[in-house]
Amino acid sequence: MSENSVSIVIAYHSGFGHTARLADAVSEGASAFPDTSTSLVPVGSITEDQWTVLDLADAIIFGSPTYMGSASPIFHAFAYDTGKRWRTQAWEGKLAAGFTNSGAKGGDKLHTLQYFALLAAQHGMNWVNLGLPPGWNAGTASENDLNRLGVWLGAAAQSNVDEGPEQVHKSDLLTAAHLGRRVAEQAHVVRRGRSG
Repeated sequence: MSENSVSIVIAYHSGFGHTARLADAVSEGASAFPDTSTSLVPVGSITEDQWTVLDLADAIIFGSPTYMGSASPIFHAFAYDTGKRWRTQAWEGKLAAGFTNSGAKGGDKLHTLQYFALLAAQHGMNWVNLGLPPGWNAGTASENDLNRLGVWLGAAAQSNVDEGPEQVHKSDLLTAAHLGRRVAEQAHVVRRGRSG
């Protein structure tokens, strides 16, 4: 990696594979930006080496399905384990963002994204929002618009509960990729500012 490269880690939990597809899309969007490397860290089986990858990252993007109005219990356990980093503010100044998926169109996904943003704030991280207007909100609009669910804080997706991860909506995958690219762009802005 060059001195101008940035590293982005997607720290996520996926219960049935839908959120993992979104994590892949976030990674693809970020890594498509020049001089950007990405790593996927499934937080349910995190290793010491993966903690080190998180510690060295320029940005961490959190992802989890929304279960019962919040992130999954497995993601909450990961968040609890970040307490060692919180005590020393080891992640202070890193960028953060988030994405989530639920079966319902609303599904209280916003609460999960707010939870991620608060976790990032406690760590002294800087939150990157989605940066897209709402899609699918007019008679001329389409469910294939980016940000079809109209969420600003992060990337939100909806997957039917009786369909597998291969059926994740294309718009939601493209919205997740947009989030990854946006975080990469912002990480490079921060890197240039710190080195300038």
